[in-house]
Amino acid sequence: MTSIPFPATDTNPGTDNGFYEPLDAETEPHPAVSLSPGSWLAVLGGGQLGTMFCRAAQRLGYRVAAIDPHPDAPIAAVADMLWTAPYQDAETLQALSELAQAATVEFENVPYTALVHLATHMPLRPAADSIAIAQSRIQEKTFFARHGLPVGHFVVLHDSSDFSSPMPQYLFPGILKTARLGYDGKGQCAVAAPDQVADAFQKLGNVTCVLEQKLNLAREISVLIARDTHGNITLWPVAENIHRNGILDVTLVPARISESIAQNACEYARRVVENMGYRGVLCIEFFIDAEDNIYLNEMAPRPHNSGHHTIESCVTSQFEQQARITAGLPLGDPAQKTPAVMINLLGDLWFLDGDTPREPDWNALLAGSNAHLHLYGKKEARRNRKMGHITCCAETLDDALQTAQRLRKALRLPELDNLHP
Repeated sequence: MTSIPFPATDTNPGTDNGFYEPLDAETEPHPAVSLSPGSWLAVLGGGQLGTMFCRAAQRLGYRVAAIDPHPDAPIAAVADMLWTAPYQDAETLQALSELAQAATVEFENVPYTALVHLATHMPLRPAADSIAIAQSRIQEKTFFARHGLPVGHFVVLHDSSDFSSPMPQYLFPGILKTARLGYDGKGQCAVAAPDQVADAFQKLGNVTCVLEQKLNLAREISVLIARDTHGNITLWPVAENIHRNGILDVTLVPARISESIAQNACEYARRVVENMGYRGVLCIEFFIDAEDNIYLNEMAPRPHNSGHHTIESCVTSQFEQQARITAGLPLGDPAQKTPAVMINLLGDLWFLDGDTPREPDWNALLAGSNAHLHLYGKKEARRNRKMGHITCCAETLDDALQTAQRLRKALRLPELDNLHP
């Protein structure tokens, strides 16, 4: 297989060197036209997000072609065409370019060179440069700060020389995170004091890191926003997220926050997509501290785990909106039809009775008409691996929470105190 080459220069947006501004939507090299049903849409990535995008696009009448390097990728069960190949494989990218009329991604860590190659042949939404910002914590936080958006204190550590001199005490306690490829709590270490940084840096592989001040958190929320090629914007209701071991455990919508905090979060999200010239679905995660200060944490240039509830609870799901934007269709209505609580199902559920995986008993979950089970079709259950989710819908958030607590008990999941109505 041949990989697409790209010069490793300081101006390469796929690196952490230098900073850049993405192109405006108006400068997209491809015309903003609507694709007719029957056209081919491409997606890079074949996990659960790519699979749910594929189903949404097919319901709108489109055919979907995908690339994923894993032969057991869940999207294999639903895609109209699947290439099992590295994302940078030149022959596969060329074949995809000859077949599809527009492309999107299911995750942000697709190699930048592959994104650039596709963008020369078809509309890529979101654009390669927008995705590149989200690939790097350094690019991401610097972009937020440059546009006057609130972020916690942070410093960049490229190598040991960056922490050989005294660091500001206000950064501690802190969290050291790899600049790239961290997700679901991976690639980070807590550091209580400056003398712990060197060991943490070595533990993370001596790669470029960001040291962030650890905030006194009261809540974590996320804003899901969509912007099309004409600059039109839609927002879903703000979601409240509860994490366990660094992985999203439960999402509640609408979030239990004040109207002013919700308005501020949505306004910050608007400023992000407008300053980025963004085209696509974007999720921004926020921290709220004990004094109700709000900080941008990170963003995902794609549908997000905290938005899975939209499949049942909203008029237009995040995946249908992604398909609409990719195909150049008008945006759908994101209005929430019913309050919802979503529970992530991790591979740990398969190992509750020992080291041999056993399929959980889904009968208790399927008995309730307001509980919607989604299993992702992954061949192997592993601890901390996302295997599915459940969305509980009800007339009130309190009712949805009660259903969620019942299901957590049936699944033998820990009851979370902050899940109580």
